Amino acid sequence: MKGKKFYTKVASALLVSGVLLAGCSSSDEGSGEASGDKVKVDIFQGKVEFKEQFEDLTKLYEKENPNVEITVKTVGGGTEYAPVLKSAFSSGDAPDIFNVTGPQDVIDYKKHLADLSDTDAAKAALDGTLATVTEGDKILGLPFNQEGYGLIYNKTVFEKAGINPDEILSYEDLEKAVEKIDSQKEELGLEAVFALPAKEAWVLGDHLANAFLAPEFDHDVMKAFNAETVTFEKGDEMKRFLDLQNKYSVQPVLSLDYSQQVEEHFSLQNVAMIQQGNWVFPSVEQMDSEFAQNIGVLPIPVEGFEGRIPVGVPNYWAVNKSSDDAVVQASKDFLDWMYTSEAGKKAVLEDFKFIPAYEGYDTTKISDPLSRDIYEYASNGKTIGWIFAGYPSNPWGTGVIGPNMQKYLAGEMTWEELEADSIAKWEEERQE
Repeated sequence: MKGKKFYTKVASALLVSGVLLAGCSSSDEGSGEASGDKVKVDIFQGKVEFKEQFEDLTKLYEKENPNVEITVKTVGGGTEYAPVLKSAFSSGDAPDIFNVTGPQDVIDYKKHLADLSDTDAAKAALDGTLATVTEGDKILGLPFNQEGYGLIYNKTVFEKAGINPDEILSYEDLEKAVEKIDSQKEELGLEAVFALPAKEAWVLGDHLANAFLAPEFDHDVMKAFNAETVTFEKGDEMKRFLDLQNKYSVQPVLSLDYSQQVEEHFSLQNVAMIQQGNWVFPSVEQMDSEFAQNIGVLPIPVEGFEGRIPVGVPNYWAVNKSSDDAVVQASKDFLDWMYTSEAGKKAVLEDFKFIPAYEGYDTTKISDPLSRDIYEYASNGKTIGWIFAGYPSNPWGTGVIGPNMQKYLAGEMTWEELEADSIAKWEEERQE
């Protein structure tokens, strides 16, 4: 990144991820309560991949700020963040800091969102990263980081199989590589080429679908958010990519979850590739630190956009303005410290393994190979839009098209039925 420049293709299409999970605690007026000079801040977040590292950082902050006590609750790994967060607010147990993923969340939680435009972090955010959480002069969220996803692959397997990953651009290129690896499974010590976690609706409905739907909306999340319908212009491409993964995956895919995909199969080198993003690196590194340095990212092949990967902001930090004034200020101070202090920036780069969404970072210190690959794609403008945060809010990704893909894989729905039902549900949501 140069100055505050952000990758142009997805500047307005930034927001969420893929990952989408939660758990929390508070009161009608915010869970943080000042007791004497002690200010208590409850954080409810859904990014399981950096749970321990994030908790370590909050402890460091508490040491530097003994008047602040921070509690972190994380929900994920198969539990959806959105419904748990909604339940927390409806039960009067709302957190002080929580996650929003884009324009619909901003609408749904608008009355709870504090204006963060006076924070140092908001002023340091890269151009484009605040587009979907800005309302007039107000900034209602602070970006977590930048993320990207594609096919995470084992470089050693590719080398032994005689495959050059740089030459895999089209679907046909990928199919040939997959067939070649499959023909050498025994010699390569593989159970299968892929591990498709079809139990996870977000992997299918958010990430896989996004790659093929983004061109339909010019890679612009707000166009998707304002669209009354979706047409599946690249539905045939979406189907064949899903079919390829399913055909050459560890089975049964419908009972395979995220942790099994990443930890039991990819990290143990039982498979050559998985559809995931740079957020898996900490898990892989924990399982096998040596192997973690020998993995990379391949683009999902989308005709007309070969050699590109989806990149965007997965989540935003929001502050509950219903909390006590002292808690609101303490929450802002913590978020500022995390993204703008030297200790915080060090943790963001080295411990969280984040690709920063803020200026003032030495991006040459991006430490893991996946984040370096994704940063390279983003810096060169080789990106696909991150539009799934603009889906209808039922949520359409994990509540409609993801489950429909699961039914398709189970033989309970044809692809034509999948498209028709998904289109109808999109239109129904937009009419409400």
